[in-house]
Amino acid sequence: MSELIQRRRLLLSMAALPALGLGLAACTEGNAEADAAAPATDPVTTAAVEAPPSSGTVDMEKLLEEGALEDKVLGDENAPVTIVEYASMTCSHCATFHTRTYPELKKKYIETGKVRFILREFPFDPRAEAGFMLARCSDDKYFAMVDVLFKQQGNWAPVQDAQSALLKISKLAGFTQESFEACLTDQELLNKVRAVRARGASDFGVDATPTFFINGKKYSGAMSIEEMSAVIDGML
Repeated sequence: MSELIQRRRLLLSMAALPALGLGLAACTEGNAEADAAAPATDPVTTAAVEAPPSSGTVDMEKLLEEGALEDKVLGDENAPVTIVEYASMTCSHCATFHTRTYPELKKKYIETGKVRFILREFPFDPRAEAGFMLARCSDDKYFAMVDVLFKQQGNWAPVQDAQSALLKISKLAGFTQESFEACLTDQELLNKVRAVRARGASDFGVDATPTFFINGKKYSGAMSIEEMSAVIDGML
């Protein structure tokens, strides 16, 4: 009985917790809450820029070791540059990156075999956990589901009834009411999503989203395509 109650709490808590967002370039836990319906307006760069300084390095072998969940990967496994992003589905700056920068990154580097891209879960709240769980439950549609949830973030992350909003989006991706509820009450999956976040924090010092590790160099914040290009091009 207690397990059933615990599982139902995930669904119920989604209706009570507002989304996280910041006026900075990255989202962190415990900061002032903001409306995800109005994503942060990070500076848009139009001219060539210098590579931003990294805030540290990690061991790439350790970073790429198998975690609680199988990594979701795009790009050539032999690409000279590997990017690992830790993101939260309710972070407005993650949405900014995925709607503004990521499409150009994919076109310019991932699809051309220059970059292998890995996305990892770093949820800050039950809504972010739910978003990632739904993406995982969509199997081979993981990245497509992530893209939709970031693009539609203002329609589900800050609203009062996030459960109904997510169900509506999920049905467009092929979920039924039953498969939607089965996914969000999968305690094992929830535990694994949380384990990915815990490992990111304890082993690699992730404390904000988005955080990128580009060939082991750490960068925090919603980087522009020009900033990412300056880093990547220096590694090719």
